[in-house]
Amino acid sequence: ADIMSCLLSFQLWSAINVPISFYHWNISTNCSCSEIKMSPVNTPTETELRIRKILKTLNQLIPPRPFTHEDTTTSATHSTVTLLNPRNTYCRGDQLDILLEARDHLGHRKEYGGDFLRARMSSPALKAGASGKVTDFNNGTYLVSFTLFWEGQVSLSLLLIHPSEGVSALWRARNQGYDKIIFKGKFVNGTSQVFTECGLTLNSSSELCTYLYGIDQEAFYCKKPQHMPCEALTYMSSRNREISYLSVKEKSLFHKSKVGVEMMKDLKNIDVSHCNSKSNTEKCQIGMKIPVPGGYTLQGRWITTFCNQIQLDTNNINGCLKGKIIYLLGDSTICQWIYYLPKVVKTLKFFDLHETGSFPKRLLLDAGRHIQIQWKKHGFPIITHNLYSVTDEAYIPREIDLISGDKNTAIVITFGHHFRPFPIDLFIRRAISIRKAIERLFLRNPDTKVIIKTENIREMHVETEWFGDFHGYIHYLILNDIFKDLNVGVIDAWDMTIAYGTNNLHPPDHVIRTQINMFLSYIC
Repeated sequence: ADIMSCLLSFQLWSAINVPISFYHWNISTNCSCSEIKMSPVNTPTETELRIRKILKTLNQLIPPRPFTHEDTTTSATHSTVTLLNPRNTYCRGDQLDILLEARDHLGHRKEYGGDFLRARMSSPALKAGASGKVTDFNNGTYLVSFTLFWEGQVSLSLLLIHPSEGVSALWRARNQGYDKIIFKGKFVNGTSQVFTECGLTLNSSSELCTYLYGIDQEAFYCKKPQHMPCEALTYMSSRNREISYLSVKEKSLFHKSKVGVEMMKDLKNIDVSHCNSKSNTEKCQIGMKIPVPGGYTLQGRWITTFCNQIQLDTNNINGCLKGKIIYLLGDSTICQWIYYLPKVVKTLKFFDLHETGSFPKRLLLDAGRHIQIQWKKHGFPIITHNLYSVTDEAYIPREIDLISGDKNTAIVITFGHHFRPFPIDLFIRRAISIRKAIERLFLRNPDTKVIIKTENIREMHVETEWFGDFHGYIHYLILNDIFKDLNVGVIDAWDMTIAYGTNNLHPPDHVIRTQINMFLSYIC
């Protein structure tokens, strides 16, 4: 078995260590260029039209809102919540509706919507939680709906993450430029090493290396070092730039004390009784449409609301994974799976397939059961101050194109957190490119299972302009739109992490277990 593990490891290592100049990029050199735009070379018109359509919808969803003084922004204290059709008895499965009337700090009724709100219900003693659904009527009123999934005493929460004026400011700031992150590329040629500036756009009259990815030829640029070829780019790192596209007045909206303020302080807990009982009979399957919320936690376990999720023990998991090849493509939030799985499947052996860098390739093997599980980080942009090898980058559309696929192959894709500091068209373009690659995969072998994992919610008080959850929510809406009619499974990590109330980019093991169990329900 050890020999087989080594052979499998070497075969996979060989497959994923093709020289950088051939594997990842088409490379060209541009001379004496001024500002190079993000627009890819020879991008298909169909893609551009789709991007424009999505941008138009988002701009309508997030219109500019004038901000003159904090007093005219939404106030959690002055806004009112009213329980609609209150009852003495609530039954499990009932829907509970609350009307929110947004008011500003002067007590005046808001005449427009757009506030970024987060609704959640919970019963801490039962380790239970679920997200609520918020409907914006765009006139200062909102309907907040909760489905009462479990019995017992339930507490309700509605957080004002950002007022609409803050949302408008974040949206403008996000799409204003690419300068929030500085990239440094390390070029290596024999014993010579040179660092140069890189980025999604560059203001420079220097000679540039242009790296083009995929069929849609998404672009990344580096200043070309003297006496070195563009192919010598080997490592990359990044750091945050001391720049903001928000005004001083706008920044005041994102002070720690003003983010995530409770709006339901005076609402009493709800007692839920066992009156109704219904259960799902259909097994969870790829392609199912997921409602909001798609599930809830009870005694720490995730329970889906739209299908019958298989509950697997260690033996069943081993049987399910036997003969499977699983590709985990994305950021560190999917890499967590690689570290959790050996805790459940003890026969999986861990291999770290790169000697340097903060994002090495990682592989799990069980030679006896012919199980291969590998993780590779997605391609640019990757944000980290540590040097990482660009030869490890997995431009996801390209990776999918290299997979022949069959009924025993599964792919899990997640991306988003590293895209948050950049204009939204970059994320939209990548999502469209991934969709096209999945369509090509399904033409080769429609039995291949593809699952999209949405982003986790994260810490509320990180650098809001760059990494806040408003940007993640916009990604969530975009992914739902782009992949809605494709035969893929969805792990709604956004919904799950709200239900668990983790507020952590890298949630704890019990949440990772929930995500993996959902994945196994799709493929077993």
